[in-house]
Amino acid sequence: MRTYLIHRCIPILIGTRTLLPRYRRVGWSKMNQKSTQKSHTTATSNVGKMQQIVNSDSGNGWDRCWEEGLTPWDLGEPTPVLLHLHNTGALPKGRALVPGCGSKLSNMEQGYDVLAIACADRYVVGIDISDNAITKATELSSESPNAEHFTFLKADFFTWHPAELFDLIFDYTFFCAIEPDMRSAWARKVHDLLKPDGELITLMYPIEDREGGPPYKVSVTDYEDVLHPAGFRATSIFENELAIAPRKGREKVGRWRKSASQSCL
Repeated sequence: MRTYLIHRCIPILIGTRTLLPRYRRVGWSKMNQKSTQKSHTTATSNVGKMQQIVNSDSGNGWDRCWEEGLTPWDLGEPTPVLLHLHNTGALPKGRALVPGCGSKLSNMEQGYDVLAIACADRYVVGIDISDNAITKATELSSESPNAEHFTFLKADFFTWHPAELFDLIFDYTFFCAIEPDMRSAWARKVHDLLKPDGELITLMYPIEDREGGPPYKVSVTDYEDVLHPAGFRATSIFENELAIAPRKGREKVGRWRKSASQSCL
């Protein structure tokens, strides 16, 4: 199995908050415009280099990317819509899983996805197949005030067998990082990892016409085709209004409920 199957972070390549300066004031200066254009060029270049490494090295591709500093997916804040759901009390409590968590913890003021939703009512597990990603995540989060409410583990999502199941799985840019022929296996594994009546939240991206990958293009139908046979039904699917600017209109949020009465095929 190719090691890049575990990484959730690939599609962040196409314009990120880290790579794209956040110019929110009215009237950009010429300097800022040039800086933005340079960021786009750098991001595109890094994406191409990253894809070459990942697709040519099935054993150590992701670790090589970390070692060479080719991490255009590394965001500068938690996923906005996930943070919103957490802050409004709209996330399930209990145990949560973030597959392909990476080391997105460099902004300790807000934290990233694992830290952002970890609390006394929710224990969060972040897994990633890259040794470098997990090591960095652990180091950067070691002094977090809520450290007792999360953990990071090196594991392959498809072969991992945790001692306890989860109430919530959050999948963002992981589904589209795996090869399309692995999507049914992804759905079955999600089913196996969730408790009866557990919830899966997916951020579907990139919803667009594109060739190759990773990231591979996705659609709502792509999710339905593998999740319905695995015993899931969508409770809501909607446009992600909190998506970062470069992904507006190309990203949807899906909330899926596992049926306690239907077994996975």
